[in-house]
Amino acid sequence: MKAAILYKPKTPLVIEDIEIPEPKENEVRVKMVATALCHTDLHAIKGDIPVPTPIVLGHEGAGVIDKVGAGVKNSKEGEHVITTFCPACGECRYCQTGRPTVCPRGQSTWFLGMMLDGTKRLKNKDGKSLNHFFAQSSFAEYCIVHKSAAIRIRKDAPLDKVAVFGCGVSTGVSAVFNTARVAPGSSVAVFGCGGVGLSALMASKISGASKIIAVDLLDKKLETAKQLGATDVLNASSQNPAVGIQKLTGGGVDFAFECVGSTKVMETAFDSTAPGGMAVVVGAAPVGSKISVNATLLLAERKLAGTLGGSINPAVDIPKYVDMYMNGQLPVDKIITHRFSLEQINTALEAMEKGEMTKGVVVF
Repeated sequence: MKAAILYKPKTPLVIEDIEIPEPKENEVRVKMVATALCHTDLHAIKGDIPVPTPIVLGHEGAGVIDKVGAGVKNSKEGEHVITTFCPACGECRYCQTGRPTVCPRGQSTWFLGMMLDGTKRLKNKDGKSLNHFFAQSSFAEYCIVHKSAAIRIRKDAPLDKVAVFGCGVSTGVSAVFNTARVAPGSSVAVFGCGGVGLSALMASKISGASKIIAVDLLDKKLETAKQLGATDVLNASSQNPAVGIQKLTGGGVDFAFECVGSTKVMETAFDSTAPGGMAVVVGAAPVGSKISVNATLLLAERKLAGTLGGSINPAVDIPKYVDMYMNGQLPVDKIITHRFSLEQINTALEAMEKGEMTKGVVVF
């Protein structure tokens, strides 16, 4: 099978033929139909997230199960699945309380290059082991995932569209539904109008927010935000968005979502909240980054919240989001602006880094 391999940070991915992997106990093999592109992959390439190399990246896939390993009872060949970024043990207190994104065993797989059992499945044509990314590695024609990370969905959903629910889109939507629990009539500011931010914006509209302010540096992204439900837009390249939000709302928003991964933007989002409001950090800043906020503002019951994947419970939430897409509530096809082949992966990543696309999908 063909796979895109990162051999060294800050170098292009290399397309190579590698061995088709075999699933072990509690794993399934998925023949990929599509995989979405995410800035987390870009962070790994740039070295902002340290990962072992060589590694096959990708963590937002969709495809069809073509083989199941021993011990897999609830999945079978031919099922359509979305491969999520968070495999989970199913046994720890986090899994037992519906918080699989913070499962310690699952998290241990993300950047250490291994599957949930601590071993590897991928080998190049010379038999040398390759590392996994988020225990998925969907920049390949087949991928192995733990059974908990293969989320069954309805067969009439187009896999080249719903692949975006594997991470980025679900993160933005879940941050609104699960982490913040935006209520009808609330005021919302979304910082960053990429795939995650626009997904948070769409979810805010579904939740009944009365004012939705979109903030970005690019007018074309702000135009898309207006088309998807933003009531107001602010270009942060020409004005201080915190000041602009305070003027638009007369005191700040109830909820601010930082969807960029910038510490400066995180601080600005917090400064944009009203007394009693909440700033939710959705974006991933470089490892070791720190932020500074005015502690006095916390005395007015402002909250600064982190979220991981929007506090998603994939097995419950992803099928629901796919249904919402199919009935027109979550029009994610409007934010998928580019499609690529696997051979075009480096062109795709470059376009994402330059902000030339909202959400890109690689189709196999």
